[in-house]
Amino acid sequence: MRIGLDAMGGDKAPECAVKGAVMAANEYGYHMTLIGRENRIRDQLQGLDYPADKIDIVNTSQTIEMHESAALSVRKKRDSSIVKGIDLLKKGEFDAFVSAGNTGAVVCAATLSLRLLPGVDRPGIAVIFPTLIKSCMVIDVGANIDPKPFHLLHYGIMGDAYSKHILAKKEPVVALLNIGEESTKGTNFIRETHTMLTESKLNFIGNIEPKEVYRGKADVVLCDGFVGNVLLKVTEGFADAAIELLKRELKQSSFVTKFGAFLTLPAFRIIKKKIDATEYGGAPLMGVDGSVIIAHGSSNAKAIKNAICAAAENADHKVNVHVVEELQSY
Repeated sequence: MRIGLDAMGGDKAPECAVKGAVMAANEYGYHMTLIGRENRIRDQLQGLDYPADKIDIVNTSQTIEMHESAALSVRKKRDSSIVKGIDLLKKGEFDAFVSAGNTGAVVCAATLSLRLLPGVDRPGIAVIFPTLIKSCMVIDVGANIDPKPFHLLHYGIMGDAYSKHILAKKEPVVALLNIGEESTKGTNFIRETHTMLTESKLNFIGNIEPKEVYRGKADVVLCDGFVGNVLLKVTEGFADAAIELLKRELKQSSFVTKFGAFLTLPAFRIIKKKIDATEYGGAPLMGVDGSVIIAHGSSNAKAIKNAICAAAENADHKVNVHVVEELQSY
């Protein structure tokens, strides 16, 4: 499996990107192509133990920063790690591409270069959320903040196909994120979307409130990119805050409480792993004609490694083939 990685993408690039790529090459045997400023990448590779035949470097002279305009930077910085990585993916130089860089630029470059799958009008970013009983895919979490109702129908079809072929769910339950369960709740956009999903062939159960996402009521939850991104950021922030508050309370507790916490440490570690964003790595960009994984900007080496694994799995299971088949059936 050949994976391209934006080595300049992320708050801790290229250090974490390079370390994550080396971990993936060592543990899984993936052939990694690191795209970015070659001198900085080689500096990070020094001292790391890795198979030389599994790591390639493609030099670029430009980098798209996090604060830059997506469309403008993609047009002007053709020799950036994001744009060149997407172009190389289109040429078949590797099977999937991973970036923790400017999300808007990745979406824009992928849409312009790879194009959209037949039947898809807008791409969507899908994130796997941990819940009380099973994993749940939320789509969209940032690619399209002003969608039309039929865009969310497309997201539902793509999420359904992904859940079946990647997450091994036979009949995924699809729901629409809303402020209430009643079909009359929400904006005109939400109500129109609800009607369209009800008339579809998806296993649609109607509206769910945000709290139901964490209870595992649905396998695929649909929303616009603005709402989805807020849900994602609140979830990440609360998880970090909850762990930190627990640590603070334990430090101030009695010996008996601390000893009890020590006995339950294995359980705490399991819970932390389930809500740790680094375990999930990256989010697939659904709807583009290629396997593209978007990682969090704050990704550490472990998160990059897991994003690479997600990219390999996405490419190996040929998710886009199944998505097109589902779309054509409509």
